[in-house]
Amino acid sequence: MAPVMAPRPRGGPGPFGSRLLGPLDQHGLALRLRVQVLLTVSLVLANLVGAVVVVALALFVIPGPGPVGGTWLVIGVGVPCYVLAAVVGGGVWGTDRVLRVLRWAVDDREPTAEDRRATLRIPLRLTLMQAFLWGLATVVFTVAVGLSQPTLVFTVAFTAGFAGIVVCANAYLLSEFALRPVSARVLSAAPPPRRGPGVLVRMLVFWCLGTGVPVAGVPVVAVFALARGTVPTERLAVTVIVLAAVALVVGLLVTVFTARATVAPIRSVRDGMTRVEQGGLDTRIPVYDGTDLGLLQAGFNRMAAGLADRDRLRDLFGRHVGHEVAAAAVDQLGGAVREVAVVFVDLVGSTGIAATRPPTEVVDLLNRFFTIVVDEVDAHGGLVNKFIGDAVLAVFGAPLTLPDHAGRALAAARALAARLPTELPDCPAGIGVAAGPAFAGNIGDERRFEYTVIGDPVNEAARLTELAKSRPGLLVASARALDAADPAEARRWRTTDAVTLRGRTEETLLAVPV
Repeated sequence: MAPVMAPRPRGGPGPFGSRLLGPLDQHGLALRLRVQVLLTVSLVLANLVGAVVVVALALFVIPGPGPVGGTWLVIGVGVPCYVLAAVVGGGVWGTDRVLRVLRWAVDDREPTAEDRRATLRIPLRLTLMQAFLWGLATVVFTVAVGLSQPTLVFTVAFTAGFAGIVVCANAYLLSEFALRPVSARVLSAAPPPRRGPGVLVRMLVFWCLGTGVPVAGVPVVAVFALARGTVPTERLAVTVIVLAAVALVVGLLVTVFTARATVAPIRSVRDGMTRVEQGGLDTRIPVYDGTDLGLLQAGFNRMAAGLADRDRLRDLFGRHVGHEVAAAAVDQLGGAVREVAVVFVDLVGSTGIAATRPPTEVVDLLNRFFTIVVDEVDAHGGLVNKFIGDAVLAVFGAPLTLPDHAGRALAAARALAARLPTELPDCPAGIGVAAGPAFAGNIGDERRFEYTVIGDPVNEAARLTELAKSRPGLLVASARALDAADPAEARRWRTTDAVTLRGRTEETLLAVPV
């Protein structure tokens, strides 16, 4: 069975942590449009946050004289035009570079090793692009204002630099979010790189960018105000309050984005574990995080695959030796002498059947025969221990203790004697039932075990089966099995004669159904 991705409940956040990112099976044009729109919106949103920070800092935070003369033209006209051009140009530039890197995803082909590396580096490249644009703005406008009004140099440099840091932090987190669908396709073929920044480093970096730098701006502005010495107390109070508010808002945004980027992979693993706990061992989750959390997602998939393989092996083992034996083998590899009942069923004239019929027809006949035997043995609580050519050895009372094991074996034998002539009239089978103490456990070499039952009841049942082939009803049991059975089942049988079975020295009292 092919592995399936863990579905989300209706109305849930989706396989990538958000319904905005779409379903798992999106490819080609749909994937390109979604990534393009989300990246464009992400970059615009990050720059809008930066523009708001610039306005708040310029109007309320930096103490000192306002712009005069030509400085108004630089700030009032140049800054908005540059921001607009940077947003549009940067969006076009960044989107074009991203789509070139993601050509493999648009064409629905498997990524190469170079494609994987380039795809995982897209958020960093977009962030460096934003850093270049805002760094260029800081230099250009600081120089321009310095030529016309030198007293505003610190104001412009601090404002643009501070806003650039905010934009870079948000651009990285938002672009990483938008690229989760393609990251999942990249990381599905290969695990995330083990080297590089992990969750701790990422959280510390974004704390510095989103909270540390804004908070550090408070003492910087205070030192600048003290250096001037002419800032009114009211103005300084407003400056500190607004700067603290900006730090809180920006820090909250960056913290929320960082927390969502951290929680989404953990939540996907949690949902996958819930599915596995409910029996869905074919569950797989998309791996879309390039940090330690991606290793966690990939590790979950490997764990689920290992559990599925182990379950298949256990099921296969159970089909060979019986599920009860498979379960008992987990706890112990030895064995013990137990009171058991044995049912031996053997087809009559199987050699002639094999000589006169095609092999495929013989196999089909044996499978129908085995199906009937397994049905009745299972229905009465026994264990089909092995198939011996055209014969079946069934055990009652091992490896698990079974109440009235002899009565169940006798009832199963009667049911088989009734079904086989009706469902397989051309293939009669002799049935023998015996009971007594026998060794039940694993035998063989340490490299290969076999669970079996060894003892006098097994030999006696086999000899009774040979005898039953020449008796009416084709079913014979030992009187010792009747003695060990519940009276309700024993009353359905009657004893007949005593015979000395082949290979035995003592007589065996026989019993047949009433």
